[in-house]
This record gives sequence, structure tokens and C-alpha cells, in this order.
Amino acid sequence: MEKFFNTAGPTIEEDHYHIPLLSRVDWQEIASLIDQKRYFILHAPRQTGKTSTLLGIMKELNSKDTYACAYANIEAAQAARGDVARGVEAICSATARQIDMYLGSTFTKWLHTEAKEISVEDKFSSLLKEWSQASQKPTVLLLDEV
Repeated sequence: MEKFFNTAGPTIEEDHYHIPLLSRVDWQEIASLIDQKRYFILHAPRQTGKTSTLLGIMKELNSKDTYACAYANIEAAQAARGDVARGVEAICSATARQIDMYLGSTFTKWLHTEAKEISVEDKFSSLLKEWSQASQKPTVLLLDEV
């Protein structure tokens, strides 16, 4: 298939014309923040490449074999509105699925078995704790649509 200009969804480097994903941000600064165990926010207008950039960051971090990095889109939690328990379940489910997909783990199974008895207030932090303890490397979670 011939490459084309993408106007919907994340950029797929093999399929779409694009500028290098990490050139959209100050990669050295972001990498430094990650190394320092700091947070960062990527904020920009719609359709400017935020998701593609986050996926590029994940790919770069995982390629260096220094971090275990996963990307999760938690937009589904918005549908829960005032139902905190439903929102937390949506966030945990999306995060566990993506950790499994990108890193080949089994946190979706953990979420539906061992985590059943964990209170809604502690479920997301428990998921992150389980992931970080199971990982041989420091973990980095990139959340989208927060």
C-alpha cells in the first residue's frame, strides 16, 4: 500500500507520511524527566499528534531496554461520569489490557481474579504496585485522554 497523509487516529510510521514522532517534543527534556521519576503533561490542540507522540515515546523507551513502558487510553472512563467505581474499573481495565499487550504480561487476569477483593479506592494503585513489583525494570505509564 502506498503511504498517505493520516487525518484520523495515531500515525503508523509504515503507512503514513509523518515527521519523526519524537521531533514534535523536546525529547531530551522528557527523557530527563522520566529518568528523574518526574511527571509531564503533553497538551496540544486536537489532531496535532499527541497520541502518536506518546506511542513514539513508549516505543523509544522500550527499545532501550531500560524501562518497561506502556501506553493506555483511558477515555472510556469518561462515560462513567459520576460513577466513581465504574470509572476506576474502566481505567484499571484499559491500563491492564495495554500493559499486557505492549509488555506481554497477565495483569488483565490479575485484575479479574486477585484484584476482585480490592476496594475501588485502592484498585488502580494496587495495579500499578503489582506491575512495578513484577517488572525487572522501572515502569513508565503514559496515559492518554485523561
